Amino acid sequence: MGKGNRGIRATIFFIILLLTAPAQAKPAYLSDVVVTNTPNHLIVYFSVNDCFTVEMNRAIESGIETTFTFYIRLYGKRDYWWDMKVADKEISHSVKYDNLKKIYEVRLSEQNNKVISVKDFDEARRLMADVVAAKVIALRELKKGGHYQLKMMAQLDKIRLPLYLHYIFFFLSLWDFETDWYSIDFRY
Repeated sequence: MGKGNRGIRATIFFIILLLTAPAQAKPAYLSDVVVTNTPNHLIVYFSVNDCFTVEMNRAIESGIETTFTFYIRLYGKRDYWWDMKVADKEISHSVKYDNLKKIYEVRLSEQNNKVISVKDFDEARRLMADVVAAKVIALRELKKGGHYQLKMMAQLDKIRLPLYLHYIFFFLSLWDFETDWYSIDFRY
């Protein structure tokens, strides 16, 4: 077999691989953002949408632990100067399917790593995608009448497979996602 045939076959293989690669219809995005406060803290609620692909669902149902990381940053707005970072939070939601018990275990870091066990996959996905009452900063650290900007984004953590399996299952990187930063301005 000539070298030219191998090159053609390799090219055809990569073209087929690209054509059959899973495509996400819409990029993931944040929505339903609510910034409010308790008597002591500034808190935020939001959801990430269009983050679950068919491949991700299959991976979760096969027992691969999946983690979403949410980044929350608060800036004090300043005229004619760089905005000052006031708070920087990172929270995570992880899901792992227990095939023996037939339950999804969702760990929520903003709730002291509370583990919620559910049998319904749709409920597990909702828990993964919704950030509920995440504390951003203590109100005593904010200036009355101050102008602030809250920025948020979500990212699917890279899948960590044992040993050298990540070389075999390289296609798992095709369902990694990251949302754009969502920002909201407010006065305290």
